[in-house]
Amino acid sequence: MKNQSIKKNLDWTCIIIYSVLVIMGWLNIYSSSLSSIEDTYQKQFAFILLTIPLIFIILGIDGKFYEKYASIIFVISLLSLAGLFLFGKTIAGQRCWYALGSFTIQPSEFAKAATSLAIAKYLSDSQINLKEVNRQIQALAIVFLPVLLILPQPDPGSALIYSVFLVVLYREGLPSWYIWTGFITILLFMLTLLLEPQYVILLALLIITIVHFKSRPADRNIFLSGILFALMSGFVLSVSYVFQNVFKQHHRDRFNILLGKTVDLKGIGYNTNQSEIAIGSGGWLGKGFLEGTQTKGGFVPEQHTDYIFTTVGEEWGFVGSLAVIALFVGLFLRVIYLSERQKTKFSRVYGYCVAGILFIHFFVNIAMVIGIFPTIGVPLPFFSYGGSGLWGFTILLFIFLKMDANKVNEW
Repeated sequence: MKNQSIKKNLDWTCIIIYSVLVIMGWLNIYSSSLSSIEDTYQKQFAFILLTIPLIFIILGIDGKFYEKYASIIFVISLLSLAGLFLFGKTIAGQRCWYALGSFTIQPSEFAKAATSLAIAKYLSDSQINLKEVNRQIQALAIVFLPVLLILPQPDPGSALIYSVFLVVLYREGLPSWYIWTGFITILLFMLTLLLEPQYVILLALLIITIVHFKSRPADRNIFLSGILFALMSGFVLSVSYVFQNVFKQHHRDRFNILLGKTVDLKGIGYNTNQSEIAIGSGGWLGKGFLEGTQTKGGFVPEQHTDYIFTTVGEEWGFVGSLAVIALFVGLFLRVIYLSERQKTKFSRVYGYCVAGILFIHFFVNIAMVIGIFPTIGVPLPFFSYGGSGLWGFTILLFIFLKMDANKVNEW
């Protein structure tokens, strides 16, 4: 009776969209790997088959288990990330994987679900008020602990994903100035790379002055405005040092190409240039399945992983690409809709985390492929090759679907 109840209450809309995306992902991996000697499509098929029992295990566990043991799961996740520094395998300069024979597993892909559970657990405490500074520090610590372990691997792409948790925290009461600080920091950083520092400082002074005099007289604080200007000026003056001494050369090259300061179509900009050519050559309806000349010729490096969407663009065209985007958007909106229907704060917050993580992966990957974001290695959910990624996203989504199916038993 219990299994029948779970089956009845599962959100089959999400499951159908998930299944379609996984199948479409495999078809594109199959197409993109035909020009390679590697059997990536066969491995991905095996990963997909192993996902089936994984889903049954997730759905078979009582929904309350994930809430009860969220903190323990999070600690285990942090230990798995820390263990990489001692036992991890280095691939392409990144120490992100554990090697189990010929098989590798990337713990950062599973840490996203663990962190989502930890945040949901923390915020579901009735005593939590994110207007209090100490609560803000504790919540942000949950977000940034895994980031501090992921960045040195180095894996900036996975670390970037955790920024979406700030939006979830904002939804639950985190003051908006955290979001504005992040946005302004990124804007000042990019402007300083484009312009001379003194011009950016003058622009900051102009904006602060306008905001100061546009505010109500009772809200004007010349001392606070002065501190803000000093902090912004100090940050702008530090950008050059950080860019030259903290960023690695390939990161600097990617930013310079993105900003149009460097043109390197045969070097660091080759991937992006070839991906744009592949997508653009698809036209409205595409060249047809297995008919992509750029894909068959192997012109786009890493096409079965981070650049898998180029296969969609070339072989399925604008219409096919739009259909894939529509499926993703439909999944995001469905998860958000289900989140709003949850009876407990824990499952609601976790649902927001699921939607946020899937969305930022989708957005950054597509933006990276079409050349409006630097290449940082963010996979497209359910499409990009890799067992860890597929299983990580599956665990993330189906834990929520289990919670949603269990909400009929909540009070």
